[in-house]
Amino acid sequence: MKVITANRLLDGDVVWLGENDVWVERVTLARTFDGKEAVAEGLSIGAAAEKDQKVVGVYEMDVTMEDGAIVPVRLRERIRAKGPTTHPQLGKQAQAVSA
Repeated sequence: MKVITANRLLDGDVVWLGENDVWVERVTLARTFDGKEAVAEGLSIGAAAEKDQKVVGVYEMDVTMEDGAIVPVRLRERIRAKGPTTHPQLGKQAQAVSA
């Protein structure tokens, strides 16, 4: 299972491709893609958003489901999903978590 991620060009925030091709700020709200064709479709949507200068650095990432929530597999992606590691009062970890 994969999700499509990028950085929003306006402010650099990490975003994920959600339902209805909307970029969301929480990995738990991301649309999941299974299979090569579905992932290719997601990357195509991301490429179009990159061309429209909405996001930059579009790529796919592996995720798993834990307790009904999407969780990144790699540590790097878990850090991107939570925000800066030096100040827990900043970034996504400081925001209220909503699934």
